[in-house]
Amino acid sequence: MRASGVSRRAVLGGAAAAAAFTVVPAPFQGRAEAATPTPSYRWRQVAIGGTGFVTGVLFHPSVRGLAYARTDIGGAYRWDDRSARWTPLNDDLGWDDWNLLGVEAMAVDPAHPDRVYLALGTYAQSWAGNGAVLRSENRGATWKRTDLSVKLGGNEDGRGTGERLLVDPRDSDTLWLGTRHDGLLKSTDRGATWATASTFPGVPSAGGQGVTLLVAAGRTLYAGWGDSDGTTANLYRTSDGTTWEAVPGQPSGTNAKVPIRAAYDCHTRELYVTYANAPGPNGQSDGSVHKLATTSGKWTDVTPVKPGGTTSDGSADTFAYGGVSVDARRPGTVVVSTNNRWAAVDTLYRTTNGGRTWTSLKDSAVLDVSETPFLTFGADAPKFGWWIQAVAVDPYDSKHIVYGTGATLYGTRDLKHWAPQIRGLEETSVRQLISPPTGEAHLLSGLGDIGVMYHERLTASPSRGMASNPVFGSATGLAQAASRPSYVVRTGFGDHGNGAFSNDGGRTWAPFAAQPAQAKDAPGPIATNADGSVLLWTFVHWDGTKYPAQRSTDNGATWSEVVTCPKGATPLADPVDPARFYAYDTDTGTLFASTDGGLTFAARAAGLPSGDSQFQLTAAPGRSGDLWLSTKTNGLHRSTDGGATFTKITSCWASHTLAFGKSAAGAEYPALYMVGSTDTITAVYRSDDGAKSWVRVNDDRHQWGWIGATIAADPRVYGRVYIATNGRGIQYGEPA
Repeated sequence: MRASGVSRRAVLGGAAAAAAFTVVPAPFQGRAEAATPTPSYRWRQVAIGGTGFVTGVLFHPSVRGLAYARTDIGGAYRWDDRSARWTPLNDDLGWDDWNLLGVEAMAVDPAHPDRVYLALGTYAQSWAGNGAVLRSENRGATWKRTDLSVKLGGNEDGRGTGERLLVDPRDSDTLWLGTRHDGLLKSTDRGATWATASTFPGVPSAGGQGVTLLVAAGRTLYAGWGDSDGTTANLYRTSDGTTWEAVPGQPSGTNAKVPIRAAYDCHTRELYVTYANAPGPNGQSDGSVHKLATTSGKWTDVTPVKPGGTTSDGSADTFAYGGVSVDARRPGTVVVSTNNRWAAVDTLYRTTNGGRTWTSLKDSAVLDVSETPFLTFGADAPKFGWWIQAVAVDPYDSKHIVYGTGATLYGTRDLKHWAPQIRGLEETSVRQLISPPTGEAHLLSGLGDIGVMYHERLTASPSRGMASNPVFGSATGLAQAASRPSYVVRTGFGDHGNGAFSNDGGRTWAPFAAQPAQAKDAPGPIATNADGSVLLWTFVHWDGTKYPAQRSTDNGATWSEVVTCPKGATPLADPVDPARFYAYDTDTGTLFASTDGGLTFAARAAGLPSGDSQFQLTAAPGRSGDLWLSTKTNGLHRSTDGGATFTKITSCWASHTLAFGKSAAGAEYPALYMVGSTDTITAVYRSDDGAKSWVRVNDDRHQWGWIGATIAADPRVYGRVYIATNGRGIQYGEPA
């Protein structure tokens, strides 16, 4: 997969895999002439619909139609029932704050409807920054921020557990925050400052989960503890905010090792807790559901179905329990979810009698994914879901239930008909973008987890869904023949082939007739020459192992090794001359070129920046040998002689990714778009004069964290640029 950026998981067929990647932007290393003021741009999302792990949904208990959702790498959102749409709340987080787009937890104040709080931090590893708490008095329209001295893990194992952030029901000025490795924190000034709650008994362990949930049951607070060995306490409570105790009689054993989520029925005064033998979302194989009568202290096992049986085909029916939500209007009515149930497929169970009997809502469900067709994942019909750890019942509508999956958020209004309730929420991790010069679609995308898409409209999810034949999980390569744009090739991780071609601009696909052996586990980027007669495919395993490039002249029917091409280098075709390919060796800082259609490569310019596999080589359209090299904080370099020599561009000091679009009126050279820096801000810039000067085209409200993977610009619409984000899908802007 990718060496940087931050993706979550890969879902394909009946398997899911979680992967964690990081990108740490280099510090400011110089100063150049500042860009001219930002022109007026309008920014919108390319509609796909979700595609990421929705880890939490929280209806406001006091306001009808108000809800919040959190994601593992794409920030938080606010739901408005009147517009039936999610509004992103964290797009103002910039390049240096990329680690804050993973939301660990969120909280609302029942007594003050406009207040909302977020605990942000994607990774808890040493290379990631510390977490932060955002607090808002206007439902997330604006924020105040407190940086923490501890790390949070919104994209780590356990990210689908309960809310670790809670407003104390006895005092709205008091907040609690459970951390993974630093115990329980407390604030008495509405999140402005934080201190350790020293009397909390949980002792963090290295690599552990720490506090998995915080929930109020009346005036008593409960905290789940994820570092139990299955015999020690994993649920604590306090009635005074100072003295904590292990809850007496709590369940034990492997099926109750980790408390995942909890919900309180204020009518019956019962607390429902879901459990698993691991934090999830992967790796769970056992679990249970228990309820505690808070007035008597009696525990009851109300597990709907015990894990460990067999399915109709003889497969082991292993799973755990995840989400839980009570119906605020109907005493004893509760919904829980299974999680990591691959053989029999995950479901929601609903009870109306306090857990004595349960009904599987999946059994009668009618799924309509016409708004986001990719949810079939190349199959005949969509699955009810996977990674279901976020479940919420609308406190004002008992039949309005939503649940999150690894790719969307489903909702129902009648307990039978379900459809994505996802408009406005885009969480894709984007790897490749192409804006074709002709044809129906203005955009093709290569994505993490959901392969390649053909965007015939920017305002609706692609009608064909994911590219099929074969279906990919994560895309690794996407290329178009410059003088034959109807021909497109793609590569990626798939169970039934790792490469495919299209003769109709990406609308339909056919697999390569054959592929090199290393393509299955290390499918890297691919290039096709200007007329589509030659393919050049390179291979990089996720562990960093690089393999020799392979070449095909018969549309992928046969392949031959190219030993002179640098291993693992991203191949680039000359946009004019079919005989020319280029490859930049980031290990040595050397540009290699081929003039015989990729048969052989020879070194040209040397001594260029090295040491980073993310350096990017780009070719100006319609010009042979006009190459641009983005080397992050080592700057932008240009060659006009096919890579024999390069000159450093002085108008910017950092360049992470570059694209070319339609020329400005009267300009001879294509417009350039860059994610980079001309002064102190890493942002999106445009140049209409061949990089002599730049204007910033995004603004402080539209930054989207780390956006260093790739960008594309439209060759048919001046000013339009497409931004690949790492968790906020594809954003596109054009002059207002």
